[in-house]
Amino acid sequence: MVRARGLWALLLVALAAAAAAPGAVLAQGNLTSRSDLRGLYALRGSLGLRARDWPRHADPCAAWAGVGCRGGRVVSLTLVGLRRTRLGRLNPRFQVDGLRNLTQLEVFNAAGFGLPGSIPAWLGDGLAPTFQSLDISACAVSGEIPASALSGLGNLTTLNLAGNKLSGPLPAAALAGLTRLRTLNLSDNAFSGALPDAVWSLSVLSVLDISRANLTGALPTTGLALPANAQVVDLSGNLFYGMVPEAFRRLFAGVLLANISGNYFDGKLNVTDGGGGNASFELNCFLDVPGQRTQADCQQFYARRGLPYDGPVNPPAPQPESAPARKKKHKKLKYILIGAIGGGLLLVGALAALVFCFAYSGRRKHDQRESGATPSAPSGVAATAAVGASGGTQPSALSANTAKVGDSFAYDQLASATSGFGEERLIKHGHSGDLYHGVLQDGTAVVVKRITARVARKDAYLAELDLFAKGMHERLVPFLGHCLDKEEEKVLVYKFVRNGDLSSALHRKSRDDDEGMQSLDWIKRLKIATGVAEALCYLHHECTPPMVHRDVQASSVLLDDKFDVRLGSLSEVCPQEGEGHQNVITKLLRFSS
Repeated sequence: MVRARGLWALLLVALAAAAAAPGAVLAQGNLTSRSDLRGLYALRGSLGLRARDWPRHADPCAAWAGVGCRGGRVVSLTLVGLRRTRLGRLNPRFQVDGLRNLTQLEVFNAAGFGLPGSIPAWLGDGLAPTFQSLDISACAVSGEIPASALSGLGNLTTLNLAGNKLSGPLPAAALAGLTRLRTLNLSDNAFSGALPDAVWSLSVLSVLDISRANLTGALPTTGLALPANAQVVDLSGNLFYGMVPEAFRRLFAGVLLANISGNYFDGKLNVTDGGGGNASFELNCFLDVPGQRTQADCQQFYARRGLPYDGPVNPPAPQPESAPARKKKHKKLKYILIGAIGGGLLLVGALAALVFCFAYSGRRKHDQRESGATPSAPSGVAATAAVGASGGTQPSALSANTAKVGDSFAYDQLASATSGFGEERLIKHGHSGDLYHGVLQDGTAVVVKRITARVARKDAYLAELDLFAKGMHERLVPFLGHCLDKEEEKVLVYKFVRNGDLSSALHRKSRDDDEGMQSLDWIKRLKIATGVAEALCYLHHECTPPMVHRDVQASSVLLDDKFDVRLGSLSEVCPQEGEGHQNVITKLLRFSS
C-alpha cells in the first residue's frame, strides 16, 4: 500500500480543474445582454467587490477580472483571488441573487472566497439550464444542503463543496438527479447520517472525495455503477463500517487512487484482489492488513452501535461479586470511614491547638514589645518551623465533583473527531498539551487538548477542571467535557472559537488577505480589553478562593465570532495568596515578628 499524499493532492487539483472547465471561455467583444449586465452589477454590490477588480463604466467582458464571455454573453464567473472592499468585509454573506440574470452561465467558481451563510434554496432552479460547474469550496458555507439547491441542475458535471461547515443529511433524491456528474467533492464537512446509495449509481462519476465528512453506514452490496476507469475514490476519515463488498474490491483494483483509511471496516479485505497501485487501507478493523486500529477500539465502536463485529472479541468482563461479598466489603468500608473521620477530627483539633498557641505566643510578644519588655526567648525556631510547614502548594487530586464537570467523551469518539489526532488537524503544541481541531458527530466544531507525559505534567489538567467546577463563566474558554479513561493520557474538549487568539488578530495585516478575517478597529480593541478585565475580575473577586491566571498573554485571549473574549490557557491557574487570603501560618509569622 502506498500513501502518496502529495500525488493525491496534485491529482485532485488537476482533475477538479479539468472538470471545472467544460470548454475554453474567451472574452469576445463587448457584453451585449442587458440582463447579464444587471446581474453582474447586482453581484458587484452584494459581494462588495473592489472597483479595481470590477471597474464601473468599463465593459465586463473586457475589463472585469474573472468574467468570461462568449458571443457577448457571460458564460463563466470566477471569484478566486478577488477581494471585498473594507465596507464589504464588515458583513460578508452568501448573497448571489445576481446569478439569476446570467441565463447563459456555465461555470461559477468561488473557491476560497468567503461566502458565510447557507446555500440559497433557489440555487438549483435559479441557475441557467446550461450550468455545468459549481465550486464553492473553502467559502465558510454552513447549514444543510437544501434539496432544491441541486434540483434542476441536470447538466452539472462538477460539484465541489469541500472545506466548509456544512451539516445535516445529504439530499439523496437531489443527488440522484445529477446523472452527468463527473466530479463530486464533499470532503472536510460535518454532515450526519449515511452517504446516499444514489451516489454509487452515478455511472459517469470519476472523482469521488467524501473524506473527513463525518459520514457513516455500510457500503451497499448491490447497485454499484461507478465506471471501472474511475480515477479517485476517497472515503477516508469517516465512520463507515462493515465488510467491503466484492464489487468495491474490484473497483479499488482499477482506480488510480483509492483511500478508505480511518474508518471502521472489518473482516478480511483480501488485499491481493483489491490493492491498487496507490491504495490506503490503514486505521480500520481489517484482520489481514497491517496498521489497523486496536481490537478494543473496534469492539467498542461496534458495541456502542449495536452492530455485529466480525473480528476477535476481548474476553468478557469478570462477573459482579455476590451480595454477601458486597455486604462484607461495605461493612469494612464503614469502619474505615469511621476511623478516617475520627482521625480527621483529631487532626483538626491538634491544628486548632497549635494555631491557638502560636496566636497566644504572638500576642504575648506583641504586648511585651508595646510595653518595652524584652521577650524571654527568640521566636526564630517557631518561624523556621512555620516556613517549613508552609512549603509549596501541591495540585489536588481529582475529586468526584471535578470529574463530573462537562460531558464525558469516549476516547475513540475524540480520535475520530480529530482524524486520529492527525498532523493535519494539529493547531499547535501548547505548553500544557497538544491542541487539535475536530468535528464531533453532531457537527460541533471543537478544539481537543491532548495531555501526555511527553508534552506536559500528567496532572496539568487538574487546575482547569478545578476551575470549571466552580462554574462556567462567559469570559472563560467554552469547556465541553473530557476523557479521563486512560492513565497515561488525558483529553479536554472545548468549543471551537472562530476568530482565533488575540496574538494572531494583532499581527494580522490591515489589508485583507483572507476573506472573512477582519482586522481590529478601535471599537473591537476596547471590547477585547474590557473582556479581559471581566475575565480577570471573575478570577480575582468572584471565585472562592480568589484565583490567579499566571499566564495572561495575547495568545491566551481567544476571540469568538463576535470578538467577545474567552480567556484560555487555564492550566496554570492557582489560588491567590493575597492580603485577605493568606494562610494562617503566614499571618501568625507577620503578627509575631
